[in-house]
Amino acid sequence: MSSDVARILAAAARGRFPAPDGTTVVVPQPNGRDAGVLAFTAHSVVFTDEDPGWVRAELAAASGDPLAASMNPGFLAALMRRTGRHMNTIDLLTVAPALPGEPELALREIEDPEHPRVARAMKFRDDVRVWAADGGVVILGRGVAGRWEAAIEVDERVRHRGLGRALAIAARHLTPDEVVWAQQSPGNARSVRVFQAAGYRPVASEALLIAG
Repeated sequence: MSSDVARILAAAARGRFPAPDGTTVVVPQPNGRDAGVLAFTAHSVVFTDEDPGWVRAELAAASGDPLAASMNPGFLAALMRRTGRHMNTIDLLTVAPALPGEPELALREIEDPEHPRVARAMKFRDDVRVWAADGGVVILGRGVAGRWEAAIEVDERVRHRGLGRALAIAARHLTPDEVVWAQQSPGNARSVRVFQAAGYRPVASEALLIAG
């Protein structure tokens, strides 16, 4: 990974965050698929191939608070109109270091492109791999700027038994990188708790712009 976004993410994964100076930087997209906004503490990164001058003008118009401007609905709506893209939600972006050895949870690798969670992952990630446990799945794939991202799904019938946490921990064993990333909708408190219990720490908020 060699893009500006990749370097920023790699540094954040190691605890080296952008300076909390209240600024927003505009950098090129790491590839044609990935565009969006990262908001760290008092510092934002807009990754888009749109004109940086236009981005800065829209940020200034969106909010009287520069610390909040990059995640302001007005700015994000303007960015979607400009790019012809859409977005689903603003996510909490979390990261965890890889763990050695095999997962303690019994897993089997599967190919199931019809699974809703798998089908969604394949829209946003490359090199998607899926493992199944009794009552759930864990998915790994290369997402924004090539980072390895995890997602999990737990059947309703086996909820509240610790399977979600076990799947999230399993992803830390399965990732081929030094770290693994995961996104959670802030309103999905159960998912936020599961990933934090599995050792994932909050890094930023993220709004991804989706083409098509």
